[in-house]
Amino acid sequence: MGTNKIHVEVSWTGDNFCGSWDDGHDGVVLVTAKSFQKLKDDFSESIRLHIQGCIEDGDSFPEYLVNGDYEIEYNLDAAALIRNAEVFTTMAAISRISGINQKQLSHYANGVKHPRPVQISKIKAALAIIGTQLLSLS
Repeated sequence: MGTNKIHVEVSWTGDNFCGSWDDGHDGVVLVTAKSFQKLKDDFSESIRLHIQGCIEDGDSFPEYLVNGDYEIEYNLDAAALIRNAEVFTTMAAISRISGINQKQLSHYANGVKHPRPVQISKIKAALAIIGTQLLSLS
């Protein structure tokens, strides 16, 4: 794969992960899925089919998109980040390590409230600690 990046914004929409990418040519690829892994699998295929269909319709795209010479980078909002982490850990563990009240984390996970950047950093740092601890078990 090349160094070209496609940035996909991922959010939590109540019951699903939702990923979107604006192709820069008046098109948007939008995919929803119950799990983040399923979203990634489906998104990869959807982008490929979208570009192929647009080219067949006579639209032009940069060569790297046509050739599939790109990497997809997923940017998860706070709710999607927490919901994805729940597959590997608990809200209580994230709360304990981050120092963020569990009820507040629940508000973030449900999209009721949106965390400030410092809170997102605390959540990411807590998830990194949990991941490191899990890896050390092997």
